[in-house]
Amino acid sequence: MKQPNILIIMSDQHNPHIMGCAGDRVVRTPNIDKLAGQGVRFSHAYCGGPLCVPSRMTFLTGRNCSDINVFTNSGVLASDIPTFAHALGAAGYETVLCGRMHLSRDNPQHGFEKKLVGDVSTRWSSRAGGYLFGDIPKGLNSQKRISVEIAGPGGTSYQAFDRDVASAAVEFINNRSGEKRPFCLVVGFVLPHNPLICPRELFDEYFPQMDIPRMTDEEKKKIHPAVQKWREAHGVDNLSNSQVRTARAAYYGLVTMVDSFVGEVTGTLEKKGLHQNTAVFYTSDHGEMAGEHEMWWKSNFYEGSAGVPLIASFPGTFLEGKICSHPVSLLDIAPTLLELGGAGSLPRITGKSIMHCLKGSCGGKQEKDIFSELYDTEVETPVRMVVRWPWKLVYYHGYEQPLLFNLEKDPGEINDCGREDVYDIVKKELLAALKDGWDAERIIKLRKEEIENQEIIAGWTSKVKAPDRDCWEPPAGSNLFPE
Repeated sequence: MKQPNILIIMSDQHNPHIMGCAGDRVVRTPNIDKLAGQGVRFSHAYCGGPLCVPSRMTFLTGRNCSDINVFTNSGVLASDIPTFAHALGAAGYETVLCGRMHLSRDNPQHGFEKKLVGDVSTRWSSRAGGYLFGDIPKGLNSQKRISVEIAGPGGTSYQAFDRDVASAAVEFINNRSGEKRPFCLVVGFVLPHNPLICPRELFDEYFPQMDIPRMTDEEKKKIHPAVQKWREAHGVDNLSNSQVRTARAAYYGLVTMVDSFVGEVTGTLEKKGLHQNTAVFYTSDHGEMAGEHEMWWKSNFYEGSAGVPLIASFPGTFLEGKICSHPVSLLDIAPTLLELGGAGSLPRITGKSIMHCLKGSCGGKQEKDIFSELYDTEVETPVRMVVRWPWKLVYYHGYEQPLLFNLEKDPGEINDCGREDVYDIVKKELLAALKDGWDAERIIKLRKEEIENQEIIAGWTSKVKAPDRDCWEPPAGSNLFPE
């Protein structure tokens, strides 16, 4: 078979439940829904680590955080670790990155032959104002309470960035004419990542429709001590109904906004007649709690955070209108792309190709355990999750009791079975699988070294202010925050 073009669209912080095709009756995501109707949607897809950099680096390499030593947003993927972009390039592809990938500016390529738009930030950026640039409230785009408190209608440079990314991707596709090499185009949007600020018309559409998720008193009594420490560090408790409704309305607006950008890119493929020979994937680096369990952002292992949307469409090759319930991982995308493009395999890869699910059947048993992990900088310990359907176990190093959920019977993850002795056999088996080859003490040591290194590099960055050529330039006046 002729090597197909490959288009991968990756948003940032998209809750897998907040799509029309996933059953949300409020949100408008017509373009993502169209992709799902034309292809395969995975209802239980997980990231390699529910945080931007760990997730993206495991996505690129098909390897676990522990395999590549990237556990936090300060982590840097080593230059000698190959990515799927390297392998596809070696197989004859033109590998192109357009927008967000959160790479280190010291090695911004990682196998991508071209970059069409820089990032909103790169590791160790010397830009004044950081991600959003200019005079902004501190913490607005971080995992801090203020990002919920200041939510509402307005504009941000993140919105302007995604417009530029969509335009550049559209231009790239429009300019394709008779090229001999197939392309692998990775389009990285930063929405619906907070700031939780969306255009006025979208905010006004969603605000009246928003529900307000609340935990029961019984659920609050059973919060795991590590999760409670996370909650206190991030300041998510005691947000008012008005604050929650406002922030959720803004998040829904951002989801619809990124959906429109997805439509611009995929619509251009169709207009150019390239869609028949292009495999399209839509996903996100991790989720966003968006008020579920009265939590926000990511960096935890509930479904809203560790889960991601994953949709793949390829007319005449992939199944159409199929929902696959098998647990899969973003680590599985790399080997899938290599099989699709006829490229060689990557060494020591953990992910497994899901091509059989895309082209044939998802029948049978789950083929492998799904892992996700990070070093939680708020709880200050390594954390790891394993999914072996229908069970999910989350282990915080240093805490005796893990979290354990039966996702089939309890998809909302209300009842923590880790507290109950009747599930001791399940806990023992999953803990053994989770800890096999996973060295928490080594990760703690690596984190200490990372902090030491970070202090020196941050000092250099602030003093030297070296040019950051890989960073996108925002237009003036793009940040219009709610009053």
